[in-house]
Amino acid sequence: MLDRVLEPEVMDDPSEAAAYHAMNHDRVNAIFVNDLRQAVGPGDWNGPILDLGSGNGLIPILLRETFSNNTVVALDAARSMLAIARNVAGAAQVRRLGWVQARAQRLPHSANAFPLVVSNSLIHHLPEPVLAFREAWRVLAPGGWAFFRDLFRPDNPAELARLVDKHAKGESPTARRLFAESLNAALTVEEVRQLVGVVGATGETVCASSDRHWTWCCQKPFAAMP
Repeated sequence: MLDRVLEPEVMDDPSEAAAYHAMNHDRVNAIFVNDLRQAVGPGDWNGPILDLGSGNGLIPILLRETFSNNTVVALDAARSMLAIARNVAGAAQVRRLGWVQARAQRLPHSANAFPLVVSNSLIHHLPEPVLAFREAWRVLAPGGWAFFRDLFRPDNPAELARLVDKHAKGESPTARRLFAESLNAALTVEEVRQLVGVVGATGETVCASSDRHWTWCCQKPFAAMP
């Protein structure tokens, strides 16, 4: 098994943020939001949706289209990414979409504030992912849903190289490097299962959902956790 090699927590370099935005994420983003909708239903959630690690803003825009009755709060620690996201949302004239610059490990929100907390491709950036899981669980309302997805770390360098060739074919050298570093910084499925167990969920709520992704889909119990 490859050792985890951390990458910078915040993608705040303007050139790297631009390189990330230039990659084609449309299919992966659409699958994420479609899978979310299939898992939790169309919903008419009594409260806003929180997207942790909102990046270039494309997923928050899809969330607003899919859950049209809900405000979406898009949170990211990187000023450069938020600048791109605001421009993208402004060009698309998306309303009821708020932006928050903060770290997922210390959310500026009260407990039980959100009926739906989602995240795509954030966890592999964090040196202590358990802190983000704890915060997400804290702000999630009883009966609400957490839906997280990210990369999982390959078993060996050959598998990592194969995934880069398969999924970043035709991308720029910078984009290919970023993808390879992200795979190397990712957790394994078993590591994610252990972390969600710490916050009160069960490991069975985490599964491998593609050849490179894990997904955590869990409804928070209505009763207070012990």
